[in-house]
Order: sequence, then structure tokens, then C-alpha cells
Amino acid sequence: MKPWSLRRAAAVAAMASVAVVAVAALVWRSDILQALLDPKIPYPVYDPPPAPDYDGPAAWALREATLGAGGDASVFFVHATAYVGGREWNAPPDDPVAERFLQRVILPNYAAPFGRAGPVSAPRYREASLYTRLTIRQDAREARAFAYADIARAFETWLRARADGPIVLVGVEQGGELADRLLTERIAPDPALRRRLVAAYLVQTTVPEDRPGVPPCDRPDQTGCLVAYVAIPEDESGRLDRLRKRALTWDARGRLVEVGDRSLLCVNPLAGGRTEALVEARQHRGAANARQLEWGVRPAFLDRQVAAQCRDGLLRHTRPESDSFRPAGGWADRRKVSPYNLFYADLEHDVKIRLAAWRAAQPR
Repeated sequence: MKPWSLRRAAAVAAMASVAVVAVAALVWRSDILQALLDPKIPYPVYDPPPAPDYDGPAAWALREATLGAGGDASVFFVHATAYVGGREWNAPPDDPVAERFLQRVILPNYAAPFGRAGPVSAPRYREASLYTRLTIRQDAREARAFAYADIARAFETWLRARADGPIVLVGVEQGGELADRLLTERIAPDPALRRRLVAAYLVQTTVPEDRPGVPPCDRPDQTGCLVAYVAIPEDESGRLDRLRKRALTWDARGRLVEVGDRSLLCVNPLAGGRTEALVEARQHRGAANARQLEWGVRPAFLDRQVAAQCRDGLLRHTRPESDSFRPAGGWADRRKVSPYNLFYADLEHDVKIRLAAWRAAQPR
């Protein structure tokens, strides 16, 4: 073969190799990126970041943050996973990338709906990385369970300044998982705290229906109860199996175990109670994309965007028409909590009604 032919053949072969690698990277992109997030160190020998000092302001993303015309309840908010990871199982509380996602996405979309119930406090904590939500291996479970100690300490610090008055507990995704344990281990066994509980909200959190402690909310004016749901578009029917494969819950010994075939709790935020009836879009009070809004800035609501129904333990909803409620960001951001809240105004209304009912039930 002539030299130029050899060079041409080599070039073609090189191009073919590049094409094969590119196709493989595209096909297995998710697996590759997920593998890159694995800290690759067994959790028993892992050295976590230093613990936050909840007596100081640096340990709080929000501390007694108020909104205009707020109520008299005190809100304790446990945020969703903001830390992507890679080298750490648990986030340093001052990670800048996680902090930006927390401030720009999570707090304005998920903490702010409760700000009109009263001042909101949100601790920073050594949250488990995004990778721990993509696997149920034992190391990931231990990282998720480890984060609870921070939340428990933050709650006690927060509670010391609140000898009385109504309280609201809110948790989102993995934050909801931690708030659920706080609810069952700290609030439910304490009669005084249970009387003060307006409601607990576990948003995008898998919660077994047969869990002990605080009961589910069955009507809009019920207090001392639990609103929990995982919302998915109604056309993603295969997601139930994927959720169940990764869904974990707490056992009596404080370990995260697989949910298995247990029924999941679903309280429809459009109905304000546990029901399997379809709630039409005309009853939807409003979705909001509050990304990057500063605390206290009220977002624009788009109402009548979704209908929703609890089915098979999940809140199935129609897809909103507005482009404001489409998945956005890179691979990692799309696996975090959504950068909008389809039930923003519904949750805001829900806690307002329950707080009014709680006040009305107090002795004169």
C-alpha cells in the first residue's frame, strides 16, 4: 500500500475510534458522570468536614427570616441536597457551589412559601452528596444518616429560643427525609411539642403510609398533622419502579432501610388532605419559578397550571403549559430538586389555613 494510502487509512481509523468513543460517552454518559461523583472511600474510614456551630450565624442559611405580613409561627426548614460531591460523602457547610444553588433555587422556591406563616430558620448542615441519592449502597446510607446529627443539634438550638408558640416543620427531598426522623423521634414523643405543631411538610419525600407518630393531614383545617408527597408528571409511569428501587426510610434503630412494597403516603396539596380523587386544574392556586429571587420578593404565580391526583402513593400531575416549568441546567442540576415549585401558592395557602385553625383551637 502506498504511504498516502496508509496515512489515509490511519486517519479514517482514528476518526472511527473517536466516533465510537463519542457514541459510547453519550450512551453511558449518566453512568460515567455518576461514577465520577463516587468518593471512592469506604464510609467507615471517611473523615467528614467539621461540624457547624449552630450558636453562630454562619451555620444558618436563614435565621429568623421574615416576610411582609407574616404570621406568628416559627418555621424550621431543612433544605434539599445542594451539594454535588465527588471528593466528599458529606458537604462542607461552606461549599460555594452548593451555597449558590441553595440561595438561588431552594430557598426562594421551597422555604419562601412558608414565610408568611412566620419567621423561617434554615440550618446549613453536612448534607449527603447528590451521589447518595443515586445509589442505595451502604456507604451512601451512612452518609445520609450522618447528616441527621447536624439537623437534630440545629433543631435543639433553634428550639431553645422558642419556649412556646406554634411551630411548622418543613423538609424537602433528602431534607424531608431528615425532617421525618426529627418528627418521629423528637416531636411526636413530646406532648408539649405536638400541641405546638401546626403541621409538618415533607415535600418530594417518600414516606411510608404506616409510619408511626404524627398522622397524615386528612382535611385542610387539621393541625398537628403531616403533609407529604412525591410529585411526578402523569406521563412518567415508569418512574414509580425507579423510585421504589432507591426509596429509603428510617427503621426503629435509626437506620435507613428500603421501603420495599410498603404503601407510600400522598397528601394532595391541591386538596389540603389525603384523597385519591382527581383535583382539577381550576383548583390549582399557583405555581412559581422563583429562581434567583431575593428573600422577601414575591414571585409571579401562574394558576390553573396542573391537575393532580394521588395514585400508587405518588402525586401524579399534568404537565404545566408554561416554559417556566421545564427542566433546566446540566446533568447534576437536573437530578437535584426542581428549580421551580408547582405548588408554591397551594402550600402557602395550606399553612395559612392550618395556622388559623391552630390559633382558633387555643384556650382563651
